[in-house]
Amino acid sequence: MRTIPLEGIHTVGLDLGKRFFQVHGVDGQGGKVVNVRLRRADVEPFFAVLPRCRVAMETCGGAHHWGRLLRGQGHEVKLIPAQFVRPYVKSNKTDAADAEAICEAAQRPGMRFAAVKELDVQALLTLHRTRRLLVKQRTQTVNSLRGQCAEFGVVAPQNRAGVAHLIAVVQDPADQRLPAVAREALAVLVAMLEQLRERIAELDRKVREWHRGNAVSRRLADIPGVGPLTATALTAALGDGRQFQSGRQFAAFFGLVPRQTGTGGRVQLGRISKRSDPYLRTNLVHGAQAALFWQLRRDGPGAPKLRERISAKSVNRVAVAMANRNARTAWAMVRRDAPYQRGMTAAPAA
Repeated sequence: MRTIPLEGIHTVGLDLGKRFFQVHGVDGQGGKVVNVRLRRADVEPFFAVLPRCRVAMETCGGAHHWGRLLRGQGHEVKLIPAQFVRPYVKSNKTDAADAEAICEAAQRPGMRFAAVKELDVQALLTLHRTRRLLVKQRTQTVNSLRGQCAEFGVVAPQNRAGVAHLIAVVQDPADQRLPAVAREALAVLVAMLEQLRERIAELDRKVREWHRGNAVSRRLADIPGVGPLTATALTAALGDGRQFQSGRQFAAFFGLVPRQTGTGGRVQLGRISKRSDPYLRTNLVHGAQAALFWQLRRDGPGAPKLRERISAKSVNRVAVAMANRNARTAWAMVRRDAPYQRGMTAAPAA
């Protein structure tokens, strides 16, 4: 690696890549000091000899790994969501322009940053992502089995019992509705479906083990509509909760608040924004729907008020509102390090 000037660098914008990384460094006054492309093997040695400074990156693949590595070298690491960097890209989009835009965005006083995830949190998120992929593949396999059986007049209800009926038809050689060649092909789908169910059950067991071993996750599971799967995902997303200024900001981060549009002092509220990762938002909404229906079936003291809200709005709107409240409650529980109590959505004391 050729000699590169390293003195006087205050902020560095690092554009990540697979083979090549672009570095854009400026001094305390914003003047450019260095703009160079590095190979992957040269990145760690470069920052090892670089005086301590602020290093900014986009939140993309590998950002948390490099964030932990550079933070271990003593640098101040800042992760910026990609949509906040885009307005600072000048003219054509290149690696050099991206690195300069990252460096420029990191120096803005009102910029929002993401927290660097720890190793155990990323391992937990890997469990969730792998499980989500397997669930998606299971759904695809069931839909394929159902559709191909329907081509031969074998139709079943859209539930687990219906899937079990289709599997029984495929595994029954005496059933003459399926030709032998089709039965052999569908038997492959049945075997895939059984393997996917076993793998998903194994991942569920590992998630429950992690949940039982984490005190924060166990407390979050006390929220109505939050089970071990959602509680572990909330624990990974929240961390210590300090990267969010309020519970509403945490709910807004996952797109559980209305999208605001307006001008001239008139603000209109639309549908929820659906920002960030849809996985946690989906789990929160589905859990809120289950808790809502459970409260209605119990017909407890709060059931009349819920029915009134549903009649005024709709079931889905009330469920999303409950999911929003659960997210804000989870943030308050983590920030206060306190057990679940109704109405825990206020900001903690300074």
